[in-house]
Amino acid sequence: MTLSTTPPTAVPTAVPTAVPTTSAHRICPFCEACCGLELDLEQNKVVRIRGDTNDVFSHGFLCPKAIGLKDLHDDPDRLRTPLIKRNGVFEPATWDEAYAEIETRLPPVIAAGGANAVATVLGNPVSHKMSLMLYFPRLAKALGTRNMYSASSVDQVPKMLSVGLMFGSWLSVPVPDIERCDFLLILGANPMVSNGSLWTVPDFRGKAKALRARGGQLVVVDPRRTETADVADAHHFIRPGADVFFLLGIAHALFDENLVRLGRLAEHTVGLEQVRAAVREYAPELVAARCGIDAATMRQLARSLANTPRAAIYGRIGTCTQQFGTLCSWLIDVINVLTGHLDEEGGAMFPKAAAFAANTRGAPGIGRGVATGRFRSRVSGAAEVSGELPVTCLAEEIDTPGPGQIRALIAIAANPVLSAPNGARLSKALDQLDFMVSLDIYLNETSRHADVILPGVSPLEDAHYDVSFTQFSHRNHARFSAPVLARAGDQPDEWQSMLRIAAIAKGLGAKADIDSLDDELLQEDVARAAGPAAPALLAALGSQRGAERMLDLALRSGPYGDQFGKNPDGLTLARLKAAPSGIDLGPMGSRIPEALRTPSGKIELAPQALLDDLARAAADLQAQAPDLVIVGRRQLRSNNSWMHNLPVLAKGAYRCTALVHPIDAGRLGLVDGAMAQIRNGERMIEVQVEISAQMMPGVVSLPHGWGHNLEGTQMRVASERPGVNLNALLDENLRDPLSGNAVLSGIAIRMQPVA
Repeated sequence: MTLSTTPPTAVPTAVPTAVPTTSAHRICPFCEACCGLELDLEQNKVVRIRGDTNDVFSHGFLCPKAIGLKDLHDDPDRLRTPLIKRNGVFEPATWDEAYAEIETRLPPVIAAGGANAVATVLGNPVSHKMSLMLYFPRLAKALGTRNMYSASSVDQVPKMLSVGLMFGSWLSVPVPDIERCDFLLILGANPMVSNGSLWTVPDFRGKAKALRARGGQLVVVDPRRTETADVADAHHFIRPGADVFFLLGIAHALFDENLVRLGRLAEHTVGLEQVRAAVREYAPELVAARCGIDAATMRQLARSLANTPRAAIYGRIGTCTQQFGTLCSWLIDVINVLTGHLDEEGGAMFPKAAAFAANTRGAPGIGRGVATGRFRSRVSGAAEVSGELPVTCLAEEIDTPGPGQIRALIAIAANPVLSAPNGARLSKALDQLDFMVSLDIYLNETSRHADVILPGVSPLEDAHYDVSFTQFSHRNHARFSAPVLARAGDQPDEWQSMLRIAAIAKGLGAKADIDSLDDELLQEDVARAAGPAAPALLAALGSQRGAERMLDLALRSGPYGDQFGKNPDGLTLARLKAAPSGIDLGPMGSRIPEALRTPSGKIELAPQALLDDLARAAADLQAQAPDLVIVGRRQLRSNNSWMHNLPVLAKGAYRCTALVHPIDAGRLGLVDGAMAQIRNGERMIEVQVEISAQMMPGVVSLPHGWGHNLEGTQMRVASERPGVNLNALLDENLRDPLSGNAVLSGIAIRMQPVA
């Protein structure tokens, strides 16, 4: 045998082709913090999400929710084609078929029952959708119905009403200037979890740490030792539902100890003496037992607020979702005025949004103010506020026969069967409708009742600008998110679906030219605002369409805009698109009197409706506190019910537990990890007990948004650990009478082990 000395031929191996990675930017759509994200993409897929360190507002901050954006986009349960229910079963349909079904079934309902036979209901995700925010008013006007409902009346209408009466517009909400504040009192809020609510403040932890590092103090008042209380200098338990007495006690102490200092706001404020008289009977010593906070603490907090040059008091959901929600919301801003901290650096200040804010439009310093009760609900007689009726009235308006009965519903990113009290009644009512349309990304507890479901656009496939949250931001800024991923070719923009349904309601039909309709409606708006200059302004917007055209118009005509060439360095949408990490517009500045839109041109410190409602509080002052009450709570990974279907957010410890203080657990025979019954009258749920000294004795806490065990849904991850629905315990007829907001906190309950 001869051995070859020739080396063997090498077998070529495949060299993997490098997949190009690109980056894109997106404003996070999961909560009010609205953090800027940077995403790495490969082959039209997201492979990495991180905080955008160059973002002018959030500076790279990231919480666990943002990672869920990939899960949301890729979720196999997320609807991607329209569905039509035929013989009780949902079947896939084309967009044309879905619109045709709406055209066939919606107009006859309107013809038979009039405009009010149709209702609309909006959910929380709408606020993170530019198209829906800007085009829902178009749809509402086309429908002409008074039956409009939203999630606002389960958590924020009291604040909207109080600021509307005081300052003249519904969203003129003063927010803490936390980066310059030295004493911050937080009541009924947990910004460590929410990163603000009606206060857009990413990385609250970092800002709170900086406040304390410069010698400032953070004090939390809450019936639970929350995550925010854990990083505060002091925490005080308060009886749920008694916040109004705590606030009245502080206001009384300010007058009693000669600590009232309006400063430069004195000439811009009316009603001081009426407030002095109104709080005279609420000395801290008289209200201490009712609210559970001793008089000395209340007086010391009043002194700290008054004597710290840069200080503020902030309250949120816990102050709104109770029987005195509007009074609490009002008194928070009254105290900021009395201590001289409203509209001052380091106090509670008014953001100056780049677009869409009512307090930047029209003549500065004066306006029409707000009006409520222009109409009332048919069954309960609840007053309209900001054009809406309480969502807790929706079921009775559907299931109560008579003229004006709701026979059709358009639900937009809304799940009130879970998010509103007594969802069982609403669920039954929805099955009685003649027709229902849902615009939603999921087949959930509410959309399962629909006859037609139009799937929403994934946030990664959609352009976005924060229409609302820039109006609550702790620092002025403007940011725009271009679509990150390509969408299916036949998926319309959500503004197009809004206009398509509007065209059907107006009798133009499902095949109407919605581009022409869009032009016509915009021309009407601009003509009203600009008069003879309208044609030139419209021409300057060029070939843009839809929501982006409306945004460009608002930016250019806004307080920082280019004013269509008059201010060449000003904002335009093109300039914003060229700055993927946003444009910083500076810290909040003093805006009184410019920001006011009241008829008097003054801060209305003592609206008569609020003074009158104090009689209700006075009657409750001597009420015996129940032995046990329940409150809700928010959790970082599950701010809203639809987050429960995202694996990256759903994993980990079971979170739908009832927190119970050890004293209460002992007297009630409850065992950690075991099941217990909670009853409110005939209403009952079974929950897992978690014994925790975080709770005030006599108070139980259960998180909001759970209960994913209803038939007909398609949220598989959520259904694996469905939890229980707190709202199943609550009475839909219990509302703050001024705002109509649902009462979700401080509800008396009975609790016992499951046998």
